[in-house]
Amino acid sequence: MGEGKGSTLVHLLVIVLSLTAFGFAIAAERRRSTGVLHKDGFTNRTYCVYESDVATGYGVGAFLFLLSSESLLMGVTKCMCFGRPLAPGGNRAWTIIYFVSSWMTFLVAEACVIAGAKNNAYHTQYRNIVYADNLSCDALRKGVFISGAVFVVITMVLNVYYYMYFTKATTQPAHKVNRAASTVGMAGRA
Repeated sequence: MGEGKGSTLVHLLVIVLSLTAFGFAIAAERRRSTGVLHKDGFTNRTYCVYESDVATGYGVGAFLFLLSSESLLMGVTKCMCFGRPLAPGGNRAWTIIYFVSSWMTFLVAEACVIAGAKNNAYHTQYRNIVYADNLSCDALRKGVFISGAVFVVITMVLNVYYYMYFTKATTQPAHKVNRAASTVGMAGRA
C-alpha cells in the first residue's frame, strides 16, 4: 500500500459497485410501472392493468450494490472506530467529515431506491366504481429513483475522499510535541 494513497483495488471496487448501483437506479426510473384503466364487462368493476414490474428489481439491485460498496469500504477501514488510531491533524478532521457525510448521503440514497422499489411494486387492485371517468391508476412519482441515483454518486465521491484521507491519517506518524517543563509547580515545597 502506497504512502497515504490506499489500495487501488479498494478505490476501484467502490467506484465500480457505486456506478453499477447508479446504473440500476437509472434503469429503474426508466422502467417504472404505469397502469392503464380496464373495465371488466362481466363484474362491472374497473381496475388497473400494469406493465411489467422490472423497475422493482432494478431498485433492489441498486440498493444491494450500494450496500455492498459501503460494506466493503467500512470493512476495510473498520468503520473508522476500530483498528489503527488516526493521527491528529487535518487529515483526521477531513476523515471524520467525509465519514459522517458519506453515511448521511448513503442513508438517503438507500431510502430513495428502496422506497421507490416498494412503491413501484405496489399495484392497485380492483375498484368498485361504476363511473370511472376521473379514476387514475396509482404510479410511482417521477424522480424517486433519479434522486436515489444522484445520492449514489454523491456517496461514491464522498467514500473515495473518505478512504483517501483515512489512509493518510493512519499512515502518517503522530507528531509528538515536546513541551518545556513548567517552572511553576502545583505542589507545595516542604
